[in-house]
Amino acid sequence: MLKKTAFVLPLIALAFGSSSVFAVGEASSVINIKASIPTKQFHVQPRDPNFGRDEVMNYNTVSGELSSLRATYDVKNTEGSIKAYIEGGPASLSNGTDAIALTNTFNGVVLTGSPLEVVDDASSTPGTQADLVIAAAKPADGVSGLFTTNYTIVFDHEPRVTQ
Repeated sequence: MLKKTAFVLPLIALAFGSSSVFAVGEASSVINIKASIPTKQFHVQPRDPNFGRDEVMNYNTVSGELSSLRATYDVKNTEGSIKAYIEGGPASLSNGTDAIALTNTFNGVVLTGSPLEVVDDASSTPGTQADLVIAAAKPADGVSGLFTTNYTIVFDHEPRVTQ
């Protein structure tokens, strides 16, 4: 009996001792890093690197309209102009049942599903800034719910036309 007790007691002490090590816990830190360095010849980047991630269009209960969004972009194409389009066609907000049309204007040009020149050759060669403005149509009366969307604006390098 004494041999069994002498053998079991150290095991119990070992179990309690090792569990107290685990009770202290551990700490960790997840680090995600991105770095986007554009070429010197062509780039179209929002000045705010977080633009487009979690934007909110606030509803004005008096006017019944949604606020617009605005972002300034740095643009450059040393070898021509810049065209842009909305991939898949017009953008809209949806709650699964109803849709609210969105108008995307880049540098004063309303974007569609077809490529349109948004920055001319003379302006894009040295580099410039251009604004993207996103405006929602006025929601229909009685429409409610959480409206969301996800779409892509594509910016294309348009080579300089040589004559």
